[in-house]
Amino acid sequence: MKGLLVSGCAAIGAGAGTMLTLHTESDLDPLHSVISEYAFQATGWLLPASLTLFAAGAALVAEAVRRAGVSRWVVALLLAWAASMFLIGAFPTDRPGVPLSLSGGIHRYAAFAAFLVMPAAGMLLARARIRYAGAVRALSAVALGALLLVVIPYVVRMFGIPLTNDDIPAGLTQRIVVVTEVGVLALAALSLLRPEPVRAAKVAVLQA
Repeated sequence: MKGLLVSGCAAIGAGAGTMLTLHTESDLDPLHSVISEYAFQATGWLLPASLTLFAAGAALVAEAVRRAGVSRWVVALLLAWAASMFLIGAFPTDRPGVPLSLSGGIHRYAAFAAFLVMPAAGMLLARARIRYAGAVRALSAVALGALLLVVIPYVVRMFGIPLTNDDIPAGLTQRIVVVTEVGVLALAALSLLRPEPVRAAKVAVLQA
Protein backbone atom coordinates (compact mmCIF):
# COMPACT_ATOMS: atom_id res chain seq x y z
CA MET A 1 0.00 0.00 0.00
CA LYS A 2 2.90 2.34 0.69
CA GLY A 3 3.95 2.13 -2.96
CA LEU A 4 0.46 3.20 -4.06
CA LEU A 5 0.50 6.17 -1.70
CA VAL A 6 4.00 7.29 -2.68
CA SER A 7 3.09 7.03 -6.37
CA GLY A 8 -0.17 8.87 -5.72
CA CYS A 9 1.60 11.70 -3.90
CA ALA A 10 4.16 11.92 -6.71
CA ALA A 11 1.38 12.21 -9.30
CA ILE A 12 -0.41 14.86 -7.25
CA GLY A 13 2.80 16.83 -6.82
CA ALA A 14 3.64 16.57 -10.51
CA GLY A 15 0.12 17.71 -11.39
CA ALA A 16 0.42 20.70 -9.08
CA GLY A 17 3.81 21.61 -10.55
CA THR A 18 2.45 21.35 -14.08
CA MET A 19 -0.51 23.54 -13.19
CA LEU A 20 1.76 26.13 -11.62
CA THR A 21 3.98 26.13 -14.72
CA LEU A 22 0.91 26.67 -16.89
CA HIS A 23 -0.03 29.71 -14.84
CA THR A 24 3.43 31.25 -14.84
CA GLU A 25 3.72 30.85 -18.64
CA SER A 26 0.40 32.65 -19.29
CA ASP A 27 -0.58 36.32 -19.18
CA LEU A 28 -4.20 35.67 -18.16
CA ASP A 29 -5.61 37.32 -15.04
CA PRO A 30 -5.99 34.54 -12.44
CA LEU A 31 -8.60 36.53 -10.54
CA HIS A 32 -11.07 36.64 -13.41
CA SER A 33 -9.95 34.01 -15.94
CA VAL A 34 -11.12 30.50 -15.17
CA ILE A 35 -8.59 27.70 -15.39
CA SER A 36 -10.27 26.17 -18.46
CA GLU A 37 -9.33 29.22 -20.52
CA TYR A 38 -5.65 28.34 -20.19
CA ALA A 39 -6.23 25.58 -22.74
CA PHE A 40 -6.18 28.27 -25.45
CA GLN A 41 -2.73 29.53 -24.47
CA ALA A 42 0.50 28.49 -26.19
CA THR A 43 1.26 26.10 -23.33
CA GLY A 44 -2.35 24.97 -23.08
CA TRP A 45 -1.34 21.30 -23.39
CA LEU A 46 -0.13 21.55 -19.81
CA LEU A 47 -3.74 21.78 -18.61
CA PRO A 48 -4.86 18.27 -19.66
CA ALA A 49 -1.46 16.96 -18.56
CA SER A 50 -1.97 18.40 -15.08
CA LEU A 51 -5.55 17.15 -14.80
CA THR A 52 -4.53 13.66 -15.95
CA LEU A 53 -1.84 13.55 -13.28
CA PHE A 54 -4.39 14.58 -10.66
CA ALA A 55 -6.71 11.84 -11.93
CA ALA A 56 -3.96 9.23 -11.71
CA GLY A 57 -3.04 10.38 -8.22
CA ALA A 58 -6.65 10.17 -7.05
CA ALA A 59 -7.07 6.68 -8.51
CA LEU A 60 -3.94 5.46 -6.72
CA VAL A 61 -5.03 7.01 -3.42
CA ALA A 62 -8.50 5.49 -3.85
CA GLU A 63 -7.00 2.02 -4.20
CA ALA A 64 -4.85 2.60 -1.10
CA VAL A 65 -7.93 3.78 0.80
CA ARG A 66 -9.79 0.64 -0.30
CA ARG A 67 -6.97 -1.59 0.93
CA ALA A 68 -6.92 0.30 4.23
CA GLY A 69 -10.53 -0.75 4.80
CA VAL A 70 -12.06 2.73 4.75
CA SER A 71 -15.67 3.12 3.64
CA ARG A 72 -16.39 2.14 0.05
CA TRP A 73 -18.26 5.45 -0.25
CA VAL A 74 -14.96 7.29 0.17
CA VAL A 75 -13.36 5.04 -2.44
CA ALA A 76 -16.24 5.65 -4.86
CA LEU A 77 -16.09 9.42 -4.37
CA LEU A 78 -12.32 9.51 -4.95
CA LEU A 79 -12.72 7.45 -8.11
CA ALA A 80 -15.52 9.75 -9.27
CA TRP A 81 -13.21 12.73 -8.74
CA ALA A 82 -10.46 10.97 -10.70
CA ALA A 83 -12.83 10.22 -13.58
CA SER A 84 -14.09 13.79 -13.57
CA MET A 85 -10.56 15.19 -13.69
CA PHE A 86 -9.79 12.97 -16.67
CA LEU A 87 -12.94 14.07 -18.51
CA ILE A 88 -12.24 17.75 -17.80
CA GLY A 89 -8.84 17.39 -19.44
CA ALA A 90 -10.00 15.19 -22.31
CA PHE A 91 -12.92 17.44 -23.28
CA PRO A 92 -11.85 21.10 -23.42
CA THR A 93 -14.26 23.92 -22.79
CA ASP A 94 -15.53 26.19 -25.56
CA ARG A 95 -13.92 29.49 -26.40
CA PRO A 96 -15.67 32.52 -24.88
CA GLY A 97 -18.73 33.57 -26.88
CA VAL A 98 -19.14 30.22 -28.63
CA PRO A 99 -22.39 28.23 -28.10
CA LEU A 100 -22.09 25.25 -25.77
CA SER A 101 -20.79 22.19 -27.63
CA LEU A 102 -20.80 18.54 -26.59
CA SER A 103 -17.18 18.83 -25.47
CA GLY A 104 -17.95 22.01 -23.56
CA GLY A 105 -20.96 20.40 -21.89
CA ILE A 106 -18.99 17.35 -20.76
CA HIS A 107 -16.26 19.65 -19.49
CA ARG A 108 -18.70 21.80 -17.52
CA TYR A 109 -20.64 19.02 -15.83
CA ALA A 110 -17.55 16.94 -15.11
CA ALA A 111 -16.05 19.99 -13.38
CA PHE A 112 -19.18 20.47 -11.29
CA ALA A 113 -19.14 16.79 -10.31
CA ALA A 114 -15.49 16.98 -9.33
CA PHE A 115 -16.04 20.12 -7.27
CA LEU A 116 -18.87 18.43 -5.39
CA VAL A 117 -17.54 14.92 -4.66
CA MET A 118 -14.15 15.72 -3.12
CA PRO A 119 -15.56 17.78 -0.21
CA ALA A 120 -17.99 14.92 0.44
CA ALA A 121 -15.11 12.45 0.52
CA GLY A 122 -13.18 14.79 2.80
CA MET A 123 -16.04 15.07 5.27
CA LEU A 124 -16.38 11.28 5.42
CA LEU A 125 -12.64 10.91 5.99
CA ALA A 126 -12.76 13.55 8.74
CA ARG A 127 -15.58 11.65 10.45
CA ALA A 128 -13.30 8.63 10.58
CA ARG A 129 -10.85 10.76 12.57
CA ILE A 130 -7.89 9.95 10.39
CA ARG A 131 -4.65 11.79 10.98
CA TYR A 132 -5.05 15.43 9.83
CA ALA A 133 -8.86 15.03 10.17
CA GLY A 134 -9.20 18.64 11.34
CA ALA A 135 -7.33 20.00 8.34
CA VAL A 136 -9.27 17.74 5.96
CA ARG A 137 -12.57 18.95 7.43
CA ALA A 138 -11.51 22.61 7.20
CA LEU A 139 -10.36 22.31 3.59
CA SER A 140 -13.56 20.50 2.64
CA ALA A 141 -15.66 23.23 4.23
CA VAL A 142 -13.72 25.96 2.40
CA ALA A 143 -14.12 24.06 -0.88
CA LEU A 144 -17.89 23.85 -0.38
CA GLY A 145 -18.10 27.55 0.44
CA ALA A 146 -16.06 28.50 -2.61
CA LEU A 147 -18.13 26.15 -4.77
CA LEU A 148 -21.23 28.06 -3.72
CA LEU A 149 -19.59 31.26 -4.96
CA VAL A 150 -18.74 29.53 -8.24
CA VAL A 151 -22.35 28.45 -8.77
CA ILE A 152 -24.07 31.70 -7.73
CA PRO A 153 -23.22 33.65 -10.94
CA TYR A 154 -24.75 30.92 -13.13
CA VAL A 155 -27.94 30.83 -11.04
CA VAL A 156 -28.23 34.61 -10.97
CA ARG A 157 -27.81 34.91 -14.73
CA MET A 158 -30.51 32.26 -15.24
CA PHE A 159 -32.95 34.73 -13.72
CA GLY A 160 -31.77 37.49 -16.06
CA ILE A 161 -29.94 39.46 -13.37
CA PRO A 162 -26.81 41.11 -14.78
CA LEU A 163 -23.61 40.15 -13.01
CA THR A 164 -20.08 41.10 -13.97
CA ASN A 165 -16.87 39.23 -13.29
CA ASP A 166 -15.90 41.95 -10.83
CA ASP A 167 -18.88 41.16 -8.58
CA ILE A 168 -17.62 37.64 -7.84
CA PRO A 169 -14.15 36.96 -9.33
CA ALA A 170 -14.72 33.57 -10.98
CA GLY A 171 -11.04 32.83 -11.38
CA LEU A 172 -10.31 33.32 -7.68
CA THR A 173 -13.24 31.26 -6.40
CA GLN A 174 -12.51 28.43 -8.82
CA ARG A 175 -8.86 28.31 -7.82
CA ILE A 176 -9.82 28.17 -4.14
CA VAL A 177 -11.96 25.12 -4.89
CA VAL A 178 -9.20 23.40 -6.86
CA VAL A 179 -6.43 24.12 -4.34
CA THR A 180 -8.49 23.00 -1.34
CA GLU A 181 -9.68 19.82 -3.07
CA VAL A 182 -6.17 18.84 -4.15
CA GLY A 183 -5.18 19.55 -0.55
CA VAL A 184 -7.85 17.15 0.73
CA LEU A 185 -6.57 14.47 -1.64
CA ALA A 186 -2.96 14.99 -0.59
CA LEU A 187 -3.82 14.89 3.12
CA ALA A 188 -5.84 11.72 2.60
CA ALA A 189 -2.73 10.09 1.15
CA LEU A 190 -0.42 11.44 3.85
CA SER A 191 -2.78 10.30 6.60
CA LEU A 192 -2.43 6.71 5.39
CA LEU A 193 1.33 7.01 5.03
CA ARG A 194 1.46 8.03 8.69
CA PRO A 195 -1.67 6.48 10.22
CA GLU A 196 -2.81 6.99 13.80
CA PRO A 197 -1.91 4.06 16.09
CA VAL A 198 -5.59 3.29 16.59
CA ARG A 199 -6.66 4.22 13.08
CA ALA A 200 -8.11 0.77 12.38
CA ALA A 201 -10.65 1.19 15.16
CA LYS A 202 -11.50 4.72 14.16
CA VAL A 203 -12.18 4.01 10.50
CA ALA A 204 -14.60 1.29 11.58
CA VAL A 205 -17.16 4.09 11.88
CA LEU A 206 -17.17 4.21 8.08
CA GLN A 207 -16.84 0.52 7.35
CA ALA A 208 -19.42 -0.53 4.77
